Amino acid sequence: MIKAERQDLILEHLLKDKKVLLDQISKVLKVSEDTVRRDIKELSDKGLLKAVRGGAIQRSSIPVHFKDRQHIDVPYKKIIAEKVLEYIKPGMVLLVDSGTSALAVVSNLPKDIALTVVTNSFPVASILEDHEKIEVLFIGGMLNKVSFSTTGYETIQAIRNIRADLCLLGICSIDLNLGVTGAEYEDSLIKRVMVETSKCTIALSTSDKLGTSDSFYICAANSLNIIITEADPKSVNLSAYVDAGIEIR
Repeated sequence: MIKAERQDLILEHLLKDKKVLLDQISKVLKVSEDTVRRDIKELSDKGLLKAVRGGAIQRSSIPVHFKDRQHIDVPYKKIIAEKVLEYIKPGMVLLVDSGTSALAVVSNLPKDIALTVVTNSFPVASILEDHEKIEVLFIGGMLNKVSFSTTGYETIQAIRNIRADLCLLGICSIDLNLGVTGAEYEDSLIKRVMVETSKCTIALSTSDKLGTSDSFYICAANSLNIIITEADPKSVNLSAYVDAGIEIR
């Protein structure tokens, strides 16, 4: 079997199972693990997968720019937003990041609910302009033109002074072994400190982001308290996340 055929089969297995294990795929391809390792490295260099110890996983295909992400999976984000509402109680302090799923949640908040929302997201702050009973604490810092949010040292230090009841965290990628990761460095640093300082963190993630990875580490998967997806938890196999102590909705 020539190299191009091997690499096509590796990608086919990855598409089906969301991961490729060296020892298993080498037997399927009838070549050595070293050969598969070299193939995986080439595919990783081309951006077609994410090489990890022992094999490979899917690389997140989510666009980085907020304007592009805002129009992706809109019906799924609506389902996620509706599920989140049962966790939000009057009087809470919410820490809301700059993800488009978090924006969908905020857009669906009841007009009469009394909350304090702390955010570094310009779109989130703008949506809450019409909510008379919601106090908004907007965190300053350097403008990140990719995420339409503030980032940098001042932003991080301000978040460290907050102990939110609930953090709504938009997710790029989650893998049980590699953790929660992001595609944008500065934004990932902000998400990390949000998780560290919140009493409870809800990850807002479409199910296709599970088992994928990006370049910048945010936190361990079990640092999340709850993962909310658009899928029915009974219809997809998420038992490994439950076993890790994460509530799945």
